Amino acid sequence: MSDAAWSVGDFDRLIHEPARLVIVTILNAVAAADFLYLQRETGLTKGNLSAHLAKLEEAGYISIEKTYRGKIPLTVCRLSGNGRAAFRRYREHWRVFVTTTGTKA
Repeated sequence: MSDAAWSVGDFDRLIHEPARLVIVTILNAVAAADFLYLQRETGLTKGNLSAHLAKLEEAGYISIEKTYRGKIPLTVCRLSGNGRAAFRRYREHWRVFVTTTGTKA
């Protein structure tokens, strides 16, 4: 993407929402994360985290696996290839934005 081609519309609105940005950032740094880890790290309520995860899963940005650890339910989330690509584009748009709007000293 060239600097001249940047526009506000280039930001992925799904990732741009603060809670989802934190979730995607965490998942980008790890192979997988369970629901309780994400809840603890984001500070979101169970319901709020579930809603954000559902939106990310619907967009194909994450995969969610529901399983058990012994008899305890375990929900594991992973960033998909599409999610990683979307997050890379999102970060690149921010880089271009900061570069093109920064002041020169």
